[in-house]
Order: sequence, then C-alpha cells, then structure tokens
Amino acid sequence: MKLDGCSRDLERPASQGDSPIRELENKVAVVTGAASGIGRALANELAGRGCSVALVDVQGNSLKDVAAEVEAKGRTASIHVKDVADRQAMQLLPAEVLAAHGQVDLLVNNAGIISGYTFEDHPIEHLERVIQVNLMGVMYGCKFFLPHLKQRPEAHIVNLSSMFGLIGIPTQAGYAASKFAIRGFSEVLWVELAASGIGVTCVFPGGVHTNLISAAPGWAEGVDVAQQQFDQVVKRTPEQAARSIVRAIQRNTPQLRLGVESYLIDWLKRWLPRAPHRWMASRQRAAQRKDQDVSPRSNGPAAK
Repeated sequence: MKLDGCSRDLERPASQGDSPIRELENKVAVVTGAASGIGRALANELAGRGCSVALVDVQGNSLKDVAAEVEAKGRTASIHVKDVADRQAMQLLPAEVLAAHGQVDLLVNNAGIISGYTFEDHPIEHLERVIQVNLMGVMYGCKFFLPHLKQRPEAHIVNLSSMFGLIGIPTQAGYAASKFAIRGFSEVLWVELAASGIGVTCVFPGGVHTNLISAAPGWAEGVDVAQQQFDQVVKRTPEQAARSIVRAIQRNTPQLRLGVESYLIDWLKRWLPRAPHRWMASRQRAAQRKDQDVSPRSNGPAAK
C-alpha cells in the first residue's frame, strides 16, 4: 500500500447503502475558516469541481481574495464575516446563504484555532476560546444547517478533527479535547443521519502547512518561533489536503486519516495504546530534569 502524504489509499470507500455525492456540479458548499489554509484550498477545489461556495470567516478582507479566486473559476461566491463561536451569528447564517444561493448541499466545518501551553499554565480564557471555536463552532454549523441539508436529495457534512483527535500530546489540552469531541460528535451524526441521505465525514489531518500556530490566541514559548519550527518540518500543502477531502466527500467516506503520520498514530493507539504516552512522559521528565540542572542554584549562607 502506498503511503504518500495524502494517499487516497488511506480513504475507505463508501459502504453499500450509503448515498455519496458523486457529482459536485451545481452544488452549494458552505466552508468555515475559508480565509486561509485548508479552508481556502477547499473553497477553490470545490469551485473547480463545479460548486458555488459560501465563504465564512472572521477575516473579511482575506475572504474577498478567496471570493475572487472562486469567481475566476466561473462559480458564485458569497462572503459571510462570522465568528463560528457566536451562536446568534451562526443561527442567522443559513438564511443569508439561502438568500445568496437558494440551497445548501455541503457543509464543511473547518474553522479552528490552537493554543500552546501546559494545562496548568493555560490561561482559562484561551481554553474557553479554543473549545468555543473548535467544538461549538462545529455544533452550531451542524445544528443550524441540518434542516436545510435535509431538504436536498443528497447532502454532506465534513467536520475537521485532527491527528490530535487520535492522540493527546503535551501543551495541547484544549485543542485535543475539542478534536476528540469532534470525533465522537461526528460518529453520532453518522449514525443518526444514516437514513436521511446526509453523509458525514470526519477528517483527521496530520501536519499541513498553514498559519494555524501564528494565528493562535497564545503560545507559551513564542508563537513566531513555534510557527517557524512547524514550517521547517511540515511540507504537505493545503491544496493536497483539499483534494483528499473532496475525494472523501465524493466517496462518502466516514473517516479520513490525512497523511502518513495520522494513519500511523491511529495504528499505534489501536495496537500499542500506552506506548506513545509512555514515550512522551519520559521525554517530559527528561526535559524537567534538564531545566532543574541549568536553573540557578543558591550558594547558601556566606561563610563566616
């Protein structure tokens, strides 16, 4: 089996009885977090497959650029400057999208943020913001668009989890909690909507070259340094990720592990569930010992 960065072999085909969206021509997609990264790439990929796109993000100026890219492909784009964590704003969003496009066939809950601290040091307002955007933003999108998706002959929901929805790592308590929750929430939706013709795909991306870290509300060690280190390691592009996600939509794939690292983490957690955390704990203890060794030591009272 070929395991490249976004291998289609990692996607499971639709099971018998599912109702996949095999053709995206003349569909209408709502994409949150569409101003940059995977969201922007998905908007362009879907437009290239024939979708009109409702673009949702807090960054209105960047959405204008994405809308121009979508329209250059001959499709219609609408701009909706919304904070997905704002329940009232999200409740109004479906009516705005319907006014612009007349229908909704595909909802992509992509918006997300990250914040890097140990749980003990994590400012509570950052934790709350991560949960509100990453988890409640997904739930609001599904809750308020679901009645309209049910009116379509076939529709689809995509929820972006993460590789950290498969494994918890230090400094990512809030992010991992939100992404694990999205995984469970998506499994519930997949079962509950099985008879409705609405497909549900939960995506677990590994490393993708985006500005997720630089846009974080806070980072213990300095967000610019963390982003630079991330950029040096991660080479998978948002466009590669978007192509795999769109294939998963067309095949009605329930879960998509995106990238070799996501696939391997999932395998490790299934077959050696404690090994990754034992290794991380040993690294954590070693780092703490190192910090203690280099910390200034008191010379004690002066000799008389």
